[in-house]
Amino acid sequence: MRIKDLYELYTLHFLVDTDTRKIRKNTLFFGLKGTHFNGNEFAEKALEMGASYAIVDQEKYATHQHIILVKNVLKTLQDLANYHRNILKIPIIGITGSNGKTTTKELLHATLSKKYNTTATKGNLNNHIGVPLTLLSMTPKTEIGIVEMGANHQKEIEFLCSICEPDFGYITNFGKAHLEGFGGLEGVIKGKSELYSFLAKNNKTAFINPTDLLQIEKSKNATSISFPSHLKFLGASPYVKISFDGTQIESHLIGNYNYTNIAIAATIASYFKISTVEIKKALENYIPENNRSQIIKKQSNHIILDAYNANPSSMKVAVENFKLMDLPKKTVILGDMFELGVSSLLEHQKIIDLVEKLDFENTYFVGENFYQTKANSQLFKTFEELFTFLKTNPLHSQSILIKGSRGMQLERLLSIID
Repeated sequence: MRIKDLYELYTLHFLVDTDTRKIRKNTLFFGLKGTHFNGNEFAEKALEMGASYAIVDQEKYATHQHIILVKNVLKTLQDLANYHRNILKIPIIGITGSNGKTTTKELLHATLSKKYNTTATKGNLNNHIGVPLTLLSMTPKTEIGIVEMGANHQKEIEFLCSICEPDFGYITNFGKAHLEGFGGLEGVIKGKSELYSFLAKNNKTAFINPTDLLQIEKSKNATSISFPSHLKFLGASPYVKISFDGTQIESHLIGNYNYTNIAIAATIASYFKISTVEIKKALENYIPENNRSQIIKKQSNHIILDAYNANPSSMKVAVENFKLMDLPKKTVILGDMFELGVSSLLEHQKIIDLVEKLDFENTYFVGENFYQTKANSQLFKTFEELFTFLKTNPLHSQSILIKGSRGMQLERLLSIID
């Protein structure tokens, strides 16, 4: 079936699903395949559950007139998304970077939604499947699209740009994330810069942080817009405060490192003619969730939960910022950082050395990578060991930073910290 014909079926309801556990009535079901699953096998079930059509790429599963056979389900999904993107003809803002992508995306969505019908990436659907699904979640009512793009190897951002064709783009930063796939920090810089390269090649616009020399260098061939001169950082104790066009804005985000995420949201919103009053409302009403820099007050302890993700760059700024915060009796609980390749032991040792130099009251490290380091702190090889220790040696009246990679699921500690 031609993409044009498939698109006509899609526009009947503007619904696409890939998981029969979350199927919606009148949706188009795409039977994607993975290492441990074959969505083709669920085509008939999708129809039974209310899907209008199912798309498969194995002939033996094309058993019904509403099951459409294509050469490759994933490519068809991506082609349909790109076709839709060009039919919509709306501004698309692409966001990538090593740290802060999702926070920036959510802040931008909050501010732009004050004036426009805005559709943004949900959760972290930011890869070769998530980006098409984000585009296909946009309807004719959508006025601005925000697409978060993640990557763990070079050429991935380039490919995602070919699907969503952003008109504007911003790279949050270049940090030590996914070092294994990118082949080191230089690989990260090259890979993330593919967004600015796309914008330059297609005469589109890059937003940049004027204090980030790498951003300036990598966007030099593109039309660029930087933070306005009236934007000022006022501090973070603990919440980030800025002055924007003479108006003071106090966010619910902690840490100096969140300043640039707030700043770019205000900058882009202003570019799209959102008033300073509305920008202030949006930024002050945004409260982080999903284990991202959440402040949680328990009966005895005060917790900063940042257990959504971690890499050497974000870990470093998190503990340094925690040290600067005016809080009593500080405890640090850090979990392993993943996808660091040959640099893993070195990077975990650097974090150990930094934390011990900062001299917190209590320091606990958990995970196989941290367990291999040389440390004066308490090391736990498994989460279960740490959990048992803290259950029998409870913390009292502490300010606690909890940070680790998503796979560590350190938010589970909340059940035993009172």
